[in-house]
Amino acid sequence: MRIGIQASYAGDFKQTADEIRDLESAGLDVAMCAEVYTFDAVSQLGYLAAVTDRVELMSGILPIYSRTPALIAMTAAGLDFVSGGRFTLGLGASGPQVIEGWHGLPYDAPLQRTREIVEICRQVWRRERLEHDGKKYQVPLPADQGTGLGKPLKLINTPVRPQIPVLLAALGPKNVELAAEIAEKWEPIFFHPERAADVWGASLEAGRAKRDPSLGDLDVVVGVPVAIGEDVDHLVEAVRPGIALYVGGMGAKGKNFYNDLARRYGYEAEAEAIQELYLAGRKDEAAAAVPEDLVRATSLIGPESYVAERIAAFAAAGVTTLNLQPLDDSREGRLRTVETMRRLAG
Repeated sequence: MRIGIQASYAGDFKQTADEIRDLESAGLDVAMCAEVYTFDAVSQLGYLAAVTDRVELMSGILPIYSRTPALIAMTAAGLDFVSGGRFTLGLGASGPQVIEGWHGLPYDAPLQRTREIVEICRQVWRRERLEHDGKKYQVPLPADQGTGLGKPLKLINTPVRPQIPVLLAALGPKNVELAAEIAEKWEPIFFHPERAADVWGASLEAGRAKRDPSLGDLDVVVGVPVAIGEDVDHLVEAVRPGIALYVGGMGAKGKNFYNDLARRYGYEAEAEAIQELYLAGRKDEAAAAVPEDLVRATSLIGPESYVAERIAAFAAAGVTTLNLQPLDDSREGRLRTVETMRRLAG
């Protein structure tokens, strides 16, 4: 089991980078940088590449709509270059609230766009002349859509690796199937080890049946809130607001992927109640409505012996990387959490 952490996008990034370097010394395997309507992830990943030596750097995630496919490929190759071959390209569709509300672009055809972007990236990394005639992207641009002067080009630089690992963040059945088919890594959210197979098993099986063997086994990267100790049970309450935000507030009724996931886990009535309360502005009540067993199943909160058992449950469900969200939100606490998790996972 590999151990990762999400780099903070609030506060002093130099301090965050210094901490990531300390965590690397403590055994951290992966550092992930988010991009929502924050500062961009790329500048932060480049900074981390300069101050770390071993840790894998991962975008978590770059929205597929915010850059052209060629720019995504160039950026990934550049980050892999400055990090000495330590970068993983994490991509995802994000959601219509961010894509249309922040980027001002239509949220359309996420599956088709994702497939074509990955195809284009891999063509660029192999330094082939870029020619792509897809349903969503045509490169070079057809003559009747521009000046007619576009011609196939290839990347000037030689990438460190001709195939940079791709991670796809995916929740829905078809999205997960696509991840299992074309990506090296898959990132779900609110991963419930005991119910994951019921929700995603068929999609993973269908995707793997079409998977190119050269991609290797699918790595599964899962974010988990973590608090380890004999007196941490009260921190279950600290996890509830985050779940309520996603299940209740990330999208409108009928357009919330996370609410759909909670329903597929079997929490239909609870998901309905959380969304009703959250959208009515009753956020505290929405958080209180989050089922405790969902919080505990998707977190690592308890004594070392219990956490070790839950790590084993995640591993048995196919998880290969745990991306930690330490609930002790101090630098010392995060360091202790990584050190303890490294020991327990090892």
